[in-house]
Amino acid sequence: MKAPCAVAAPRASAPRPLRFASLGDSLTEGIGDLGSDGRWRGWAALLAEGLAPDQVGVEFRNFAVIGAQTGDVLARQLPAALASAPDLVSVVVGVNDTLRRTFDIHAVAARLDTVYGAFGERGAVLLTACLPDPGALLGLPGALARPLARRQRAVNSVVHALSERHRAVHLHAADADWVADRALWSADRLHPGERGHRLLAARFHALLAASGTALGPAPGTEPQGPAPTRTASLRWLATVGTGWVARRCTDLLPQLVALAADEVRHGLRGTSGRLDLRASAAVATALSALSVPVVAEEPAA
Repeated sequence: MKAPCAVAAPRASAPRPLRFASLGDSLTEGIGDLGSDGRWRGWAALLAEGLAPDQVGVEFRNFAVIGAQTGDVLARQLPAALASAPDLVSVVVGVNDTLRRTFDIHAVAARLDTVYGAFGERGAVLLTACLPDPGALLGLPGALARPLARRQRAVNSVVHALSERHRAVHLHAADADWVADRALWSADRLHPGERGHRLLAARFHALLAASGTALGPAPGTEPQGPAPTRTASLRWLATVGTGWVARRCTDLLPQLVALAADEVRHGLRGTSGRLDLRASAAVATALSALSVPVVAEEPAA
């Protein structure tokens, strides 16, 4: 009588890596944080390293592009990101919209609602953030800074409301302490340096860990590499940075001058509050058009 054949136990399949996609502009592309390979890295790549245990792993794809606005995210980045079927996705964008003469909070709200909703329909965990206004980062004079601050507060209010609607993991990154700490920022004053990117990654990781989404080690907050030399920083400003600023100045400067003049006129008349009320009303109208409850405005940075 033949002995029964041994049946091999089925081999356990390796767990599928967690898929993480990031969308947005230069902040998420990683400008200001140079990796060991000489390429921009950034907070999203740092966060990806701590999202899952080693035996699971993470597939990270960064679709963010310098200069991107909400329209670019909707038209170009969204289709590519959806094709990657992410489990987790970050959408951090809006500052560049505030720097254009075509700024329209109604359009910004509609685009972000579509982008957030597209990922929510597919069950992806969504990460969002409100951000400091560029005028505060650059230290612009009050009459120039206040219109930009008002625009950024409007964007932040929309992001805050839509994040609640779509149940996003939302990071409040518009606080004044973050803006004032020069050690966190790169030479151009608009992008975080390595320390700043690491702080963003750690703060996002803490939120995700609290909800049980991030299961890997938290990113370290101390820089691992030397800070860029002054020569390297000036070289960036003289090449990519100068072009970035020039494009926005050409587009925004005439309107910004007009906005500043309006700011001064209202200041002299003692009616500056009307500008704030006008901006708040525009946010309320934009959210009402999307049937989103109006929430308290994000505090100024």
